Amino acid sequence: MVNSAKSAVLAVACAAGANGFMAPSAFNGAALATRTKTSTAMKMSFENELGAQPPLGFWDPLYWLENADQERFDRLRYVEIKHGRICMLAVLGHITQENVRLPGNLNFETPFAEVPNGLGAISKMGGFGVAQIVVFIGFLELFVMKQKEGSFPGDMSRVNPFEKQWEAFSEETKLQKRAIELNNGRAAQMGIFAMVIHEILNGQPYIINDILGTSYNWP
Repeated sequence: MVNSAKSAVLAVACAAGANGFMAPSAFNGAALATRTKTSTAMKMSFENELGAQPPLGFWDPLYWLENADQERFDRLRYVEIKHGRICMLAVLGHITQENVRLPGNLNFETPFAEVPNGLGAISKMGGFGVAQIVVFIGFLELFVMKQKEGSFPGDMSRVNPFEKQWEAFSEETKLQKRAIELNNGRAAQMGIFAMVIHEILNGQPYIINDILGTSYNWP
């Protein structure tokens, strides 16, 4: 069971990592979706989008954009951004749980303080713990994290408390900040993937600590 769970986690991480290298876009999805282009022209436009940058440039190793239209591109862009955001939270949570734990119990009987770090937490969650996570994620998907219609992929302004500040930025600044988020999301996808791999290999997920010779307790 443990090996199966680990295999499932690795498969999900691989899928998220692959999405992280799709070239992101800087377009208004609603406006450009109505434009008709040939497949070749569409691909050429993707090659110049925000996020296609050195050293890889435009990189689509799984050919997901082969003959893709604007709607397909928008969907992939939205998925990449969402995966990046999830992985940024995952990395932060992975590190935070080393020093901080929530009060109370996870499933009426297991205190959060007794839940092991990393993949070991899966074995302690129990049915109720898993149900909490599934219900919470489902609630966010259905009612909170909704794409703003007519805007660029990943714009969820309905839950953005800083929307007014965002709108005050120039278009150049907006593009710069979107590029920063995309790069951080891509790095986080690879980061959490590396943590999982190294935890499985030798129980030492924090590679940077090992490189610098800094000790830490795990799990």
